[in-house]
Amino acid sequence: VQLQASGGGLVQAGGSLRLSCAASGRPFSASVRAWHRQAPGKERELVARIFGGGTTDYVDSVKGRFTISRDIVKKTVYLQMNDLKPEDTGVYYCHWMHAGSHVWGKGTLVTVSS
Repeated sequence: VQLQASGGGLVQAGGSLRLSCAASGRPFSASVRAWHRQAPGKERELVARIFGGGTTDYVDSVKGRFTISRDIVKKTVYLQMNDLKPEDTGVYYCHWMHAGSHVWGKGTLVTVSS
């Protein structure tokens, strides 16, 4: 399976973006689908994840602003990002996991200007 992330771009602080992560190739029944980000000079961090049953969780810094969702038929996971802040700048990666298998997509760059 391959994951393709899209939707990044340049936005002013307070703006919104919606990231998409679409899967293609052989079927992959992910138990967890997640978004991570890596800011310049920092380690990659988990931003949000959605579990098989639909439960979600978020890093504290994005709670109330970001929403992760999925469309199983379209094999796509979304990250709606509202009220963006300069500290949200980074490369965002999608990551699917199941039974010890991990699939990462190439990142999409999000730049938030102040």
